[in-house]
Amino acid sequence: MTTSNNRNSSTSSGGTDEGPLVTKGITAGPGGVMTVEVGVITGDLTLRTTQRGNQAALAIQYDDADEWYTVHNSPADIPASKDLHAVHQAMIDAVKKGGGATAPN
Repeated sequence: MTTSNNRNSSTSSGGTDEGPLVTKGITAGPGGVMTVEVGVITGDLTLRTTQRGNQAALAIQYDDADEWYTVHNSPADIPASKDLHAVHQAMIDAVKKGGGATAPN
C-alpha cells in the first residue's frame, strides 16, 4: 500500500483546500465499498481524498484504472478535532473492513 500527498493549499470561501491524498493497494474486505455510480466494488483499490472547505471528497477506483467512483455519503464532514489525514485513514480502515463501506461520518 502506498500513499502520496499532493498539497495544493489555497484560500477559498473561508476554508483551505488540500489534497488529494492518494493510497493505492488497499484490499477491500468482504462486501467491499459502496459507490454512488456502480454500487459495491471489491478487490485491490485506490482511495483519493480531497479537502473542499470543511469536507472531504472521497473517491475510489480499481488499482491502475482510469475511472473514479464517488464513495457513498461523500463528501464527508471533517470534524473540528480531526484533519484530512484522519478522515483518509478512517476510510482506508473502512475499506479494509468491507461490508459496503461508506464515507466516515
